[in-house]
Amino acid sequence: MTSTTTKSANDLPDAETSVYLFDDWFDPIEAGLRERVRGFLETMFRTELDAVLARPRYGRQAAASDGSDAGVAGHRHGSRTRTLTGTFGSTEITVPRARIDAGDGTRREWKSKALRAYQRRTKAADALIASTYLAGTNTRRVRRALAAVFGGAIGKDTVSRVWRKVQTDWEAWNKRSLADEPMVRLILDGTVVKVRLDRKATSISLLVVIGVREDGQKILLAIKSMGGETAEAWRSLLDDLVARGLRRPEFLIVDGGKGLDAAIAQIWDGVPVQRCTVHKHRNLLANAPERLHEEITADYTDMIYAETPHEIEDRRRKFVAKWRLRHRAVADSLEEAGDRLFTFTRLPPSQWKSARTTNAIERLHEEFKRRIKTQTVLPSAETAAMLFWALMASGQIIMRKIDGWQTLAIKPGDQHVELAA
Repeated sequence: MTSTTTKSANDLPDAETSVYLFDDWFDPIEAGLRERVRGFLETMFRTELDAVLARPRYGRQAAASDGSDAGVAGHRHGSRTRTLTGTFGSTEITVPRARIDAGDGTRREWKSKALRAYQRRTKAADALIASTYLAGTNTRRVRRALAAVFGGAIGKDTVSRVWRKVQTDWEAWNKRSLADEPMVRLILDGTVVKVRLDRKATSISLLVVIGVREDGQKILLAIKSMGGETAEAWRSLLDDLVARGLRRPEFLIVDGGKGLDAAIAQIWDGVPVQRCTVHKHRNLLANAPERLHEEITADYTDMIYAETPHEIEDRRRKFVAKWRLRHRAVADSLEEAGDRLFTFTRLPPSQWKSARTTNAIERLHEEFKRRIKTQTVLPSAETAAMLFWALMASGQIIMRKIDGWQTLAIKPGDQHVELAA
């Protein structure tokens, strides 16, 4: 007895027979365009082979001016079918085949220069996939987002393979020379991300360095994945920058970590260093009960954003005197930063806004974490650093010039705010 396993449409579950949004959105313009693309590609490959053999299909080889045969000796032998996915969608094309005389008595298969061996996608399609991934979707969601364009021809494995192609550019960027980069200022900070190490979610630090050119333009100089923000980790990063030709900067902006301070002292001792005022504000609040936060913030803001160095120094002394009595831990925290919290006063006032904080890097950190929110844990430490860089390299994030860049030619002055007693 035979039984049929074919089910009628009425017997199938609703989820398998339902029509999804966009399924019936037939567009004659798109359909006609894709059909024309197929014909155009096939004509391009046939024309390329005709040029190599110096004769059309079924035609005779033309003679050169010296009487010899023009072109390459060889003959066609059928065609093969290839599936090519591009920004025009996925289409099946017919590519001609030919055997070419190698010149040593053997023959080789003709290879098109326009269509690489084993190529299944155009470079534009790969760029579209990588850009969609960088925009903030994981590998599975890219497939869904581009389903209407590629007709379901893109899977999560394809997205992963396309993304790995970025690694070549990433490695070249890490080795590029910095000798011709006219950097006058560096901004250094780190951020913590979770990656998968030994099948466990592990927190690592990404150390980031942004440079400011003489024209005020900010650029990403380095990003390195490390276990933490230790002096050894920062020293390794800075040594690499110096080895690649980075010249001694004129001004540094840091987050206040002890490891970074120690590394800078070993390499660029004597360079003016600005301690990030936003990081110090957080430290002050962490040393006080919540009921005092508003008052501390008001006093701190009045001090940091005063208009002249003299006013800043005066309000600094008053801040320390007041909070030494109200809540000594707050005063001690401010004094811990020392003069480095007010190094920005050695610059022209037009530069104070950009020199007070590491906000240029903080913005990148926020954008990066927004980007990886859909993935929670990244596959590896190398992927984390590469993804951070790719957001910049692909134009997903564009950094502008710093405020007050017109006065960058003026060197930091020798005056400084005296430590409050």
